[in-house]
Amino acid sequence: MNRVLAAAASVALLSCAAQALAQEPAAVDLAKGKQIASQVCVACHAADGNSVIPANPKLAGQIPEYLLKQLRDFKSEGGKPARRQNPIMNGMVATLSDADMRSLAAYFGSQTLRPAVAQDKELAAQGQKLYRGGDAVTGVPACAGCHGPSGAGIPIEFPRLGGQFSEYVEAQLKAFKSGARANDPNEMMRTIAARMSDQQIKAVAQYVAGLR
Repeated sequence: MNRVLAAAASVALLSCAAQALAQEPAAVDLAKGKQIASQVCVACHAADGNSVIPANPKLAGQIPEYLLKQLRDFKSEGGKPARRQNPIMNGMVATLSDADMRSLAAYFGSQTLRPAVAQDKELAAQGQKLYRGGDAVTGVPACAGCHGPSGAGIPIEFPRLGGQFSEYVEAQLKAFKSGARANDPNEMMRTIAARMSDQQIKAVAQYVAGLR
């Protein structure tokens, strides 16, 4: 039943996101995106999105629509607080226009990912079981259902996880679990992470770092 509900929710989210994006202009300026990356993003994410700092995610090869959503969520609009709170990122996107963010997302998405690696094989093996099969006892669905068997993500709503820093993935799952991060549609990730133990979070994070 959990897998059926998760699948139904995934289809609904993808449909809504697709309709929204279909109404938006498709034109992007990769040269502009590269310029912004080289001037604004380089210190934390590297000019091509292949961050070498585990606390900062690798953006190269990420799904552009997902990146665009995150950039928009970091930005405060109309005096309202940003949906995703991060002092550094909130400041970085403050001066970016929507066209800038669209071009930046497209640029990073077009870059080739230099993936991270799993550092703990035993822990990664534990994570593999949860990623592929979920946990029927606690109601945690298989991560592969939304993020794909290889961690490539499923456009346009679910991000690529394969090759991401385990430290970053662990931090985000814990943020969803605590509610510190709350920009997930329909509270999907908050609900799932709340059912995961810290050990399961660490294990999954290790496993996805080694996914290709």
